[in-house]
Order: sequence, then structure tokens, then C-alpha cells
Amino acid sequence: MVKVGVVGYGVIGQRLADGVDLQEDMELVGVADVAPTLAVRALKEKGMPYRFYNSLPENQKLLEEAGIPVSGTLEDLIKSVDIVLDATSAGVGARNKELYQKHNVKAVFQGGEKNSVADVFFHGYANYEQGVNKQFLKLTSCNTTGLIRAVDCLDRQVGIEKVAITIIRRVADPGDYHRGLTNALQMDKAPSHQAIDLMTIMPQVQATGILVHTPVTHGHIITVVATPKRKINKEAVLQYFRAHPRIRVVRLEDGFLGNASLFRYARDLGNPRGDMYEIAVWEEAIVNSGDDIMFAINIPQEAVVIPESIDAIRAALGMQADMESGVGLTNKHLGMGRWQKGVDHGL
Repeated sequence: MVKVGVVGYGVIGQRLADGVDLQEDMELVGVADVAPTLAVRALKEKGMPYRFYNSLPENQKLLEEAGIPVSGTLEDLIKSVDIVLDATSAGVGARNKELYQKHNVKAVFQGGEKNSVADVFFHGYANYEQGVNKQFLKLTSCNTTGLIRAVDCLDRQVGIEKVAITIIRRVADPGDYHRGLTNALQMDKAPSHQAIDLMTIMPQVQATGILVHTPVTHGHIITVVATPKRKINKEAVLQYFRAHPRIRVVRLEDGFLGNASLFRYARDLGNPRGDMYEIAVWEEAIVNSGDDIMFAINIPQEAVVIPESIDAIRAALGMQADMESGVGLTNKHLGMGRWQKGVDHGL
């Protein structure tokens, strides 16, 4: 049983802790943060299901005044684990790396860090084997994670020569105020970093893209125009996507009208926080354009990176040496693919 710690108990860190806790071959030793944030206060109100460690000693009194039981310092947590999932704010993880190196502990960083922080820029499906037994891995961003899932799915079946993407990007997570109140769309300079990141992970695919910030909070939508190495029709694309345990095919006809429909459906399913680990592809949005295939995917930005983060633990610690075994166990323990009929994922 490998021992895992989560450093940074925010939007991603909460979900990482829950994801690790579901793994039958991993032990979540505890979580660390710097202050009695709302997430930490909620952890306390839930009865402290995870041990809490203080990352900032000078805030010990604040934590005590908030009644947060503290099990030790950040270094205490690091010394107790085999690997850390670092979900701190961009730049903090790079500073934390010195502690991980000091204690010879492996770490997985989230997409906000620079690629140079890690030995491998990692995606569970696209380059799992490159991460095996490495000390430091860095995950792709939420958009890049979901985009690569979809492109990798098709690339494995027919080969993808190039993709052109448009990202309709949510401006902030639910509950965030740091970007203000907006009533505008904002363009980013092309190509978007997600297209560049895709080519870093999948150098065999040419990619470019445009990103538009939108004043919404529940999920991104990405349109993809993919050029396959051999022509495929909509029926084939649907078959490939439906067989993938981290891709959910949905239909406008059934009421999945957009990002909000998917968020509401996740809540109706009883998923904690309304989370979905899988991306969604709209069946009615898959169309041929000459030899190209076009489709649209929904990215649930708060939870989509959790499966690939668990994959990274498996790779870095050499728990499974190949992609199929590694992602297969992650999928099994997270319950990925259970909505699919007639597809055996070993669940």
C-alpha cells in the first residue's frame, strides 16, 4: 500500500484527496494547507475524514482559533509519504519541490506549474510509460487533459495528422471572485497553450488553437477539427468515443444542452460537489467536413484532472509499468465507464 499526501487543499486538492481515498492500493496519509480556508473549515465540519497538516507555521494560532485539529507540519507529512500530489497555487509547487528533494519524496505537480518543474510533462493515456519511475511529473491543465483524451482516443484508432481547436473557456471556478464580475468575451493570442501542450505530449500531431474567455463558471467547451490519416465517418467516431471509459457521449435530444446541463446531471447523480471525472462529447456535434472530422467536448474543469493525477502516482512509483494496467486500475477504483452499456472495463 503506497502512502500519498496532498499538499494544497483547494479546488483540485479536495478532489485529489477524495480520488486517492477511493484507490484500494493507496493510503491517503493526510492533506496540507496554510490557513483555515472554507475548504479546511468544511473538512473540520465533516469530522476530519483526512488528517490535516499545517504548511505555514506562523498560521498555527489561526488554525487553533478555528478549531482545526492539526496533525503536524508540512515536513511531517512529506516524511510520512512515498509521493505528494502538489495542488498549490502556481509557483508554490516549484518552491515546495526543494522540500520534496530534501526528503527524497516523489511528487506530481498540477498544470499551473512550469513544465521545467518536472522530469516529464505527463498524461495518463498519451505518454504513461514516459513517467514510469520518474521522481517528478507535471500534469496538463484541465482543458489540455480533456483535449488529449479525445485526440489520443482517435489517434490510437486511425492516426491523427493535425487538429485545430477553439476553446470556450469559463472565466473562473464556482465561488471565485478574484477575476471580478464580467459581461464580456475576451480573446487570447493564438495559438493557445493547450494546442502547444498537446504537441509536447503528442509530437506526432500538429495542433493550433484559439481561446475565448467567457463569463461562466461551470465547464469549458472545446470544438475540435481533426484531420485523420484515413477518412472516418461519424459512426466510427461514436464507436471509438463510446468505448473510452473517460469519455461520455451525450445527446442534445436527451436534454444535455450545454455545460450547465452536465453540471446539473452530475449533481442529480449524487456526485460529490457535482463533479464529473469524464469529458462529454455531444453526438449531434460530430460532423464530417471533407476529410476532417469535427466534434465538441465539455471539460468539467474542477475534476477532470483527477484520474490522470492518480495515473501519475501509479507511473511515478512504478506500481504498473504500462498504460493499460495503470489507467485500468485508476478507472476501476474511480468507477469510470459504469454508465456505458455493453462495454467491459473490468469494473
